[in-house]
Amino acid sequence: MFKVGKVAVYPGHGVGKIESIEEKEFSGTKQSFYIMRILDTDMTIMVPVDGTSSAGLRCVIDSNEVNKVYEILKDRNVVHDNAPWNRRYKEYMEKIKSGSIFEVAMVLRELYSLKVWKELSFGEKKMFEIARNLIKKELSIALNKQEGEIEGEIEGIFSKNYKD
Repeated sequence: MFKVGKVAVYPGHGVGKIESIEEKEFSGTKQSFYIMRILDTDMTIMVPVDGTSSAGLRCVIDSNEVNKVYEILKDRNVVHDNAPWNRRYKEYMEKIKSGSIFEVAMVLRELYSLKVWKELSFGEKKMFEIARNLIKKELSIALNKQEGEIEGEIEGIFSKNYKD
């Protein structure tokens, strides 16, 4: 159970703050909902209290799990898929919507690797920004650091990996 005032991660949207827990009635059935405000967009989302796991709502990773994210970003074993962009886009969106920061890190790593290899399309650039922002926000909260500092760390990893 999440508490009011705490932060949580909603798949595809990122980190949000639980603003309240409210009871709503739909089709004659009363149900409790978390009212969550996404920090980056100010979007408000209602998540059924009884359906948090099926919705993918989860806690922010702890500082011990951050190293796993960095290890994924450092891994240079990326195979460039020559599949059409729309197929890659679908695969990347599934990973982003999975709610797993580790899956999102894989998307960011693959797109960064692709960016070194060729110019990203408009859709790829947008996907790159989404993945980078999701990771940046969650890691900044997990490590209690400024987002700019996290962004610098991520850029440092990639520039070190792809300097040749």
